[in-house]
Amino acid sequence: MRGYFGIGVESISKSRNAGALMRTGHAFGASFLFTVASALDMAAFRQSDTSQSAKSMPLYEFESVDALMLPRGCALVGVELIDEAVPLPSFRHPERAAYVFGPEAGSLSPELVARCRHVVQIPTAFCVNVSVAGAIVMYDRLISRGRHPDRPVSPGGPLEELAPHVQGGRKVRT
Repeated sequence: MRGYFGIGVESISKSRNAGALMRTGHAFGASFLFTVASALDMAAFRQSDTSQSAKSMPLYEFESVDALMLPRGCALVGVELIDEAVPLPSFRHPERAAYVFGPEAGSLSPELVARCRHVVQIPTAFCVNVSVAGAIVMYDRLISRGRHPDRPVSPGGPLEELAPHVQGGRKVRT
């Protein structure tokens, strides 16, 4: 799959949530991690980031929205429940993107939203935990940009992908 993505948070107050999000980003193949105006307790962060993501990819810490710098051509994508946001199932992910999530008990700052090229929302009745939101967005990116076959019309997996002696996920005699 071409392109790359990064995962970040703004003003996050719970270091364990940030660690869980970064671990999830590592699992989904994020290229970099970042924080904006976040004072993390690094011991708590490391406890929840059991994959030690910061040892495998860069972790950038920006003191403010103004200090935020992304690679050239990288689109900043805010994830926020606002009226102007595009519903995630209708969003085409950029080839090069940095997804940013807001704090647990708040929203992305207006300054950061203004910097975003795109703002998407997960179509839920209310906000979910930041690491859950991150997993949903990264899974959507994987499914919509990945090298996976189209889903079948009927329930189940694509049978043509299975070995000839397997049908519907169970072995049959040949």
